[in-house]
Amino acid sequence: MKTENAEKKGFLALADGLVFPGVPFGAAEDRLGEVVFNTSMAGYQEMLTDPSYAGQILVLTAPEIGSVGINAGDDQAARMACAGLLVRESNAPSNWRSCKTLDEALAENGVPALAGVATRALTRHLRDCGTQKGYLCVSGEVGETEAVERARAWEGLDGKDYAKEVSTQEAYDFSDAGAKRVAVLDFGVKRGILQQLAEAGARVRVFPASTGAAEVLAWEPDGVFLSNGPADPAGLPYAAETIRGLLGKKPVFGICLGHQLLGLALGGKTERLRFGHHGGNHPVEDVRTRRAWITSQNHNFVVREESLPDGVEVTHRSLFDRSVEGLESKELNAFSVQFHPEAAPGPRDARGLFASFLARL
Repeated sequence: MKTENAEKKGFLALADGLVFPGVPFGAAEDRLGEVVFNTSMAGYQEMLTDPSYAGQILVLTAPEIGSVGINAGDDQAARMACAGLLVRESNAPSNWRSCKTLDEALAENGVPALAGVATRALTRHLRDCGTQKGYLCVSGEVGETEAVERARAWEGLDGKDYAKEVSTQEAYDFSDAGAKRVAVLDFGVKRGILQQLAEAGARVRVFPASTGAAEVLAWEPDGVFLSNGPADPAGLPYAAETIRGLLGKKPVFGICLGHQLLGLALGGKTERLRFGHHGGNHPVEDVRTRRAWITSQNHNFVVREESLPDGVEVTHRSLFDRSVEGLESKELNAFSVQFHPEAAPGPRDARGLFASFLARL
């Protein structure tokens, strides 16, 4: 284990009673969170700055983390939103682009971390037993038994609205050079998504998560984009109501949480996956063409296919578990995908969806 703080001791306590020891780095504060694993081989900076990880303790399955440092321009948001980070090895940077170490960035953002964790064993446990609530202890002030009890007592993410915590508080223009006007409802939007919309030819204005349909329409957009974001879509009933007020009036495109919220607005329901989809190697089938895409994913909830009303078509399915990965209502000119076509990090198989959306406007 490569870390300067090898004399310190910390641990992750799961609600089911298992404890995983490690060496603290990053911020020196304990945190509660939902423990999830990500199987991507690269891109830890993009993952840590993805607002969708708010309330979650991120376990990276790649064995060595930190070698590329922290690089200007790779952040997906202004600050890290995740509750904590667990890695097997924490390395010093060896990259000409690096402007600071991972340890320094975590400390600046108030994110605690552990190195030296048996991440393979932890990942296998989460895969077999399902997502767990956890208490990440780096302070040395809480014992293992108390930490397990705190994890069990934590309310968790179900039914909670974390989008308002990571959303912009005021509307702003990301790009004003495009020919088409796209209003983005920010439930935790990644910078890579905004960049892809702008590169596809959109003038992009970003609105807070709580913005109503009337305010969005007052800007006279050509289309509306529903962004990714954290936690449970059922915790955002106001967002589903806003989307219902936009459907049929403007073309709509949603990604990840935006996909789930579109499903709710159309009359469907969502449910929790056993351990979620987090990684850059998830195969998805385009039902209409039978073509497979390798996609980047980060979600714990999915739209229940049997809950969708007539007229809503399932366009994509996961080749791992056959869960819904895409929807379309041709009548309302609305479509969405559960995966992340902008990648950041991940494969770029589906980036053409942004151009497809602009072509509808």
